[in-house]
Amino acid sequence: MIININPDNPQKRLIEKVAEILKKGGLVIYPTDTQYGLGCDLSQRKAIEKIYQLKQRSRKTPFSFVCADLTHIAEYAKVSDFAYRTMRRLLPGPYTFILNATKLVPQLMLTKRDECGIRVPNHPIAIELVKTLGRPIINTSADMTAEDQAAPGEDRLPPAFFDSQSFAAMFKTQVDVVIDGGPVPCRPSTVVSLVDDEPEVLRQGLGPWPA
Repeated sequence: MIININPDNPQKRLIEKVAEILKKGGLVIYPTDTQYGLGCDLSQRKAIEKIYQLKQRSRKTPFSFVCADLTHIAEYAKVSDFAYRTMRRLLPGPYTFILNATKLVPQLMLTKRDECGIRVPNHPIAIELVKTLGRPIINTSADMTAEDQAAPGEDRLPPAFFDSQSFAAMFKTQVDVVIDGGPVPCRPSTVVSLVDDEPEVLRQGLGPWPA
């Protein structure tokens, strides 16, 4: 199913419709400020496992997930004063920050060091979807040709842009909804580890660093 949603002023009833699908364990393709993402409700283990299978991705490189804002991030990650100041300057924006996770993050979303990748994209559709759902949404590139390596974030290689019809044809019945939110930059986010208050760029993407 393809749903057209206004990227600047998302229609509430359409966002609520997609959120209900996520609550039931559905998979959704949605726009961010970097790439189109493939995601599900963070609390739906079977849906997360399905995305691992679709992406043929190793559990050693967990997916990142989208939070609504800094307060939301603090529920799922341990945020130091330094990390808070850094993220406050740059979010929402094209960054994935690696942080130590709290117990709210499912084990299959963690690295061996109990770290997780978190995004707050500068895109109204993604943010409104998370707010309406009330929980984070898994975030990985919807491009099936990209390499899933390097860090617990999005895919390492930038995907080509696909329109909604192309996504629908590619995933067929494997995805429940494709949101058509218009064009996006089609470049990955910049992945930065803030663990131990020692910034380390794990992947240079759309977000400039040093910032």
